Amino acid sequence: MASVIVPAHNEATVIRRCLDSLMDQPGLDTLIVACNGCSDNTAEIVRNEYPQAICLDIAKPSKVNALNEAEKHITSWPVFYIDADTRLSANAIQTIVTGMKNGETLLAAPEPVIDTSRSSWFVRQFYHIWLQLPYIREGVVATCSYVVSEAGHQRFARFPEVINDDGFVRCQFARHERRNIAGAQIFIAAPHTLTSLIKIKTRARLGNMQLATSGLCSQTEQKPYSSILRNKLFSRDFIPASVYLSITLFIRLRATWQYRNLRNYRWETDSTSRLPG
Repeated sequence: MASVIVPAHNEATVIRRCLDSLMDQPGLDTLIVACNGCSDNTAEIVRNEYPQAICLDIAKPSKVNALNEAEKHITSWPVFYIDADTRLSANAIQTIVTGMKNGETLLAAPEPVIDTSRSSWFVRQFYHIWLQLPYIREGVVATCSYVVSEAGHQRFARFPEVINDDGFVRCQFARHERRNIAGAQIFIAAPHTLTSLIKIKTRARLGNMQLATSGLCSQTEQKPYSSILRNKLFSRDFIPASVYLSITLFIRLRATWQYRNLRNYRWETDSTSRLPG
């Protein structure tokens, strides 16, 4: 059995899709929806339409604070942390729980399935390359979710005030202690526009920069991007690889500029992928 935490900030347009994908999951013990700083009716939807869930209505708009508050209601392990704008595949919870039973995997995630059908050409080219990177496909990276065992959670007592909560969790574990679980998927809607893509990827980059200088990571890892991308540039993927590299360079420059004024950072979101329907 497992507990599931869904942090939600103004997710009224997508929260039903997420919770509907969780309701009939074998292995689900406790579902906690941590609404935080909402100015829409997210909490009302959860309370009225999903009485099985524990609905927290937290005034402070902070994801990490919402996670810490939700953890007070955990009843079983492992714990799934799932973003409200995603959906789990059928039987994903049981599949992952079973995959973690040997105790060797302390941090897990479902395999990401990213929908770019509504995305612009530039966004599609970016993800064409991004999804081929081994670091993304195999390392519990950018799945908008992660699953921590009880033993794994002993690596940290609380979520600190960081931008990148999943990055913080990931950097507490060595490569052999974490993996994506085959047979379980999480469905993620890609940003529709290049501007929205740049916003969320800048936020991720900024979060990684913050972690790199915070002393909060117990594990470090080298990412073999250079050789992989060099090969892509001399293949049939020349165009998407060129687009990917150009966008990535701009994101790095933008994140470096934002990092200089990190204290006044305002959370950037992608509203295009949260459209109803």
